[in-house]
Amino acid sequence: MTKSTIVIPNYNGIKYIQACLESLYGGTVADIEVIVVDNASADGSMELVRDRFPQVRLIVNQENKGFSYAVNQGIKEAHTPYVILLNNDTQVDPSFVHELEKVMDKDKGRRLFSASAKLVSLYDRDKIDDAGDYYCALGWAFARGKGKPPERYDQDCEIFAACAGAAIYRRELFEADKVGLFDEEHFAYFEDIDIGYRAKIHGYHNRFAANAIVYHAGSATSGSRYNAFKTGLASRNSIYIIYKNMPLFQLILNLPFLILGFLVKTVFFAKKGMGKNYLLGLWEGIQLSLSPAGKRHKQKFSMKRLCNYVSIQFLLWRNMLRLFA
Repeated sequence: MTKSTIVIPNYNGIKYIQACLESLYGGTVADIEVIVVDNASADGSMELVRDRFPQVRLIVNQENKGFSYAVNQGIKEAHTPYVILLNNDTQVDPSFVHELEKVMDKDKGRRLFSASAKLVSLYDRDKIDDAGDYYCALGWAFARGKGKPPERYDQDCEIFAACAGAAIYRRELFEADKVGLFDEEHFAYFEDIDIGYRAKIHGYHNRFAANAIVYHAGSATSGSRYNAFKTGLASRNSIYIIYKNMPLFQLILNLPFLILGFLVKTVFFAKKGMGKNYLLGLWEGIQLSLSPAGKRHKQKFSMKRLCNYVSIQFLLWRNMLRLFA
């Protein structure tokens, strides 16, 4: 029985996509389904997939619809118990799929929404790229273990959200009356924090799968770790994620930390010559939050989930301490 459908969003990934698919098909789990969703690539990567990997299901968009739209297309086409999202600039360890499925299979109560792989830098395999994501009261998301030795992260553990660059999800929880799909208003960046946050509001949890290893180039689509496009979009989404997931009492409680967080980020990006991009992104985030689309996606507060909000709040404070520790 095929347990997992692997969804790979692709945009001009000619440099990486072949090695990514070869590593998947060379793994220990032979019975997999792979869907590549192409966002109007113009570099020949779509043709490469079609010609060299005829077993791959290819979905072709006529324009770049963004990460969230693309992965939602793949998720909707999946019929397996699990969906694995994988960036095109990755190469996976042979047991990658098996290890992710094993973590999900252990959860007999079906309360585990996602499990994040151990992302190791493709070009410096002595450094972690991401060992699960945290989100804190400053309004910052950050990768656990970034730049540290991979051997220090050899135990499964709870995380705030899975990095959607290499993670497995329980497909049934993408249904609208449960966690729901990725929010396409994000386009890209923070969409994985958002969906992990929503899962926690609904009482589900997310884990780090230490033995599921993937090697990640990083920033292959945006071009660099810090650039104007990424800075503006990420700052916009950092406002949006707060608006849509925090009820008023929690927003008021965190407001001093959030103001401090945004001030620090403003200074940081100003020093990199992108302060204007960051501030414009914040303004766009406010506009998005107040728009009909933003209001439509806001999570409705329910007293029956109060305990979940309290638990999340303690995590926001605890992750702030983790950040500086």
